[in-house]
Amino acid sequence: MLVAVDHVQLAAPPGSEDELRAYYVDALGMTEIPKPPVLAARGGCWFRAGAVQLHLGIEADFRPARKAHPGLRVTDIEAYAARLAKSGADVTWDDNLPGHLRFYSEDPVGNRLEFLQPR
Repeated sequence: MLVAVDHVQLAAPPGSEDELRAYYVDALGMTEIPKPPVLAARGGCWFRAGAVQLHLGIEADFRPARKAHPGLRVTDIEAYAARLAKSGADVTWDDNLPGHLRFYSEDPVGNRLEFLQPR
């Protein structure tokens, strides 16, 4: 029986860890969490904010996820969008989901992220 989503894994190109850390920690406000040593040898990085975990794994033949994406629920979405825009990230608002405020953005390697807040 399914009880929760443990984490979402996104791909990233080799050598992008420092860019990812700057975005996920500084712009999104997440905390980097250590990978187990056997997995750390593969590169990439893991991040957490409360119960939300995003794992960025290295993929040699990387192509960013432009349609597939995690949907991240936030509070004070307008302030959160302003925080991302101030960090240099694009923020694209979308009003097509009834009952929600939401926008899309991309991480530094082009992965799509959705941010939403119920009205």
